Amino acid sequence: MYEYEISQYRSAELIRQAEQERLAREVVRGRRAARHEATRHAAEDESHSRGLRRLRSARAA
Repeated sequence: MYEYEISQYRSAELIRQAEQERLAREVVRGRRAARHEATRHAAEDESHSRGLRRLRSARAA
């Protein structure tokens, strides 16, 4: 009887541990995606500002 209870407890513990690991991976994946998006957005802003500078200098000339 005790072996069955120990087995049930261990099974539940492994399931909890697996869920925690899945959540941790999801958080890491989300942070990585946010960094990638921020980098992409910054690159777009930079390219737009360079284009505006070129347009302004062309108009001034």
